[in-house]
Amino acid sequence: NDPDTKASVSHDFTCTCDSDMTIVKIDGPATCTKDECTTTPCGTGQTCNDPNTSPSSTGDYTCTCANGVVTTGGAATCDNDECTATPAPCGTGQTCNDPNPAANVLHDFTCTCDNMLHDFTCTCDSDMTIVKTDGPATCTKDECTTTPCGTGQTCNDPNTSPSSTGDYTCTCTNGVVTTGGSATCTNDECTATPAPCGAGQTCNDPNPAANVLHDFTCTCDNDMTIVKTCFMTSPVLVTVICLS
Repeated sequence: NDPDTKASVSHDFTCTCDSDMTIVKIDGPATCTKDECTTTPCGTGQTCNDPNTSPSSTGDYTCTCANGVVTTGGAATCDNDECTATPAPCGTGQTCNDPNPAANVLHDFTCTCDNMLHDFTCTCDSDMTIVKTDGPATCTKDECTTTPCGTGQTCNDPNTSPSSTGDYTCTCTNGVVTTGGSATCTNDECTATPAPCGAGQTCNDPNPAANVLHDFTCTCDNDMTIVKTCFMTSPVLVTVICLS
């Protein structure tokens, strides 16, 4: 702009930068700068920096998040909750948690089994929760935690997968083992129907364990005398003839 165009007046022109620039220079070319950060191109809470404010340099500004994530030429994506990914990073019945959802922090999410699955116990009798970092958790369900076996019996679940049911075993102290239910540890053969011994006889099963069979005895009452005893096994047949 030359405010006075008289021939006798010289060096009074001015060079003014465009509206989005700032510097005005009198009597010579102006050095114009354009800081792209003045248009607030970054997101809330982000720091903008334009390393080159030359008007010909565009798109080189950076946006920096408070957690250190830096993006050039546009607003930064400061957060990236991996739990919202598709497909879901955790398996069915599991809860996902991303403790640090910063875009530059990856693979720190955890998968935790829901309460209905992580009900197995350790020898310390405390509930455990399986947590797997950066991948689906392996959930287990020990059927023995519900105490399905009888008093004095030992329970064992060989397959604690939630989809495996009814395969637990109950073991008696005498070695009798039952799968999928409480074991019958005793079997007093003298209580069988029909009675294994005849009239006037007393039955005795010295070892009523369910896995010990055919060891009962038939004894004549005090006022009788055994005159004949017969034994046959598989099936058992005990014949005791008592005479008074």
